[in-house]
Amino acid sequence: MMLPPLPERMRPRSLSEYVGQRHLVGDGCILRRMIESGSLSSFILWGPPGVGKTTLARIIAESMARDFFTLSAVSAGVKDVRDVIDRAKGKSLFSKAAAPILFIDEIHRFNKAQQDALLGAVEDGTIVLVGATTENPSFEVITPLLSRCQVFVLKSLEPEDLQVLLDRAIHEDEILRNRDIEVRETEAIFRHSGGDGRKLLNILEIVTDSFAGKAKVVIDNKTVTSCLQENVAIYDKGGEMHYDIISAFIKSVRGSDPNAAVYYLARMLDGGEDPLFIARRLCISAAEDVGLANPNALLLANACFQIVNTIGMPEARIPLSEVAIYLASSPKSNSAYMAINTALAAASADKLASVPLYLRNAPTKLMEQLGYGDGYKYAHDYPGHFTDLEFMPKGMEGTVFYEPQENRHEDTLRSYLQQCWPKYYTKK
Repeated sequence: MMLPPLPERMRPRSLSEYVGQRHLVGDGCILRRMIESGSLSSFILWGPPGVGKTTLARIIAESMARDFFTLSAVSAGVKDVRDVIDRAKGKSLFSKAAAPILFIDEIHRFNKAQQDALLGAVEDGTIVLVGATTENPSFEVITPLLSRCQVFVLKSLEPEDLQVLLDRAIHEDEILRNRDIEVRETEAIFRHSGGDGRKLLNILEIVTDSFAGKAKVVIDNKTVTSCLQENVAIYDKGGEMHYDIISAFIKSVRGSDPNAAVYYLARMLDGGEDPLFIARRLCISAAEDVGLANPNALLLANACFQIVNTIGMPEARIPLSEVAIYLASSPKSNSAYMAINTALAAASADKLASVPLYLRNAPTKLMEQLGYGDGYKYAHDYPGHFTDLEFMPKGMEGTVFYEPQENRHEDTLRSYLQQCWPKYYTKK
């Protein structure tokens, strides 16, 4: 009979065996209080892989004697969700037991229809939903469902937590406790695990298996590194780290730090991020953060996107680096960004503002008779290709959305606008 892997053999069965997340399950903390009070509401466990999300959900169900249904968002569809809800409703008809727990692993992979199918059962208490996700639920879980769930953040395991797991596995596992294992160094095994308890136990099993047929197992940094084919970068392009690194990258560009920008670019590329995603974000930053302080930035960012799309990796790293450095080193202005946001707010507030008749087209005789286009002044017929004509709807005359910021290029734009519209753009 084949034994399960070490992480499964060492899976905790109770809170006393559970390692880490003391801010949630420690004495007096929120999840422990839920268990002790017997009052359980729906919640989502958000955290990196291998920190005990699934294990914690099972322990809660066991501790509270709740029926436990589980679905994987990778393979389950709307029908599977409804089948579980129907089973839960069936139990409630013949039993006064508390609502069962429906645990959904990787709930961020559920689409809107699948998440919608959960709403009614969560709201009326047919089930208690416990979701697990490695991604920020505010990005991936629909608002109506998120509003019905508390979100608990789980953290990567600390070195002292990893030490507990390591010692427990060596001394309590049915296989390892019968072997002569000496741990001389832990730096490499902790570093390669990256705060992931499951990964730590997998590495431990790989290392001990490499000593098959030998009387003694010696665990040190050199042995661990040689047993692992490569050090997996701690960058999950589908998880929260994805958002953290891209945020740091864009903020470094915005903050005019080309060195930090290149560093975070390297972190993303080393972690397997899609280079086109990075190129798209550079285009956005060129318009939002550099803007009219250096209009060439947007042209260069767009050219970079086209080049990356054409040549791919690994060569794409070079134009990405070039543009990241160029944007970070350029003067900054968010005037276009601010202008469109302010204009959108105004447009949303007054959707009925009428376009002046003289600015409307008159493609028919009737429209011409009604005054469409009457009084329009063609700018190119006037000196300097400008005529003082009010273009805003009635009631919005003189509204200024675009405010040039202080940089060489927009200083030129401001001077021109001051000549055209002195009553709106005063000299600074």
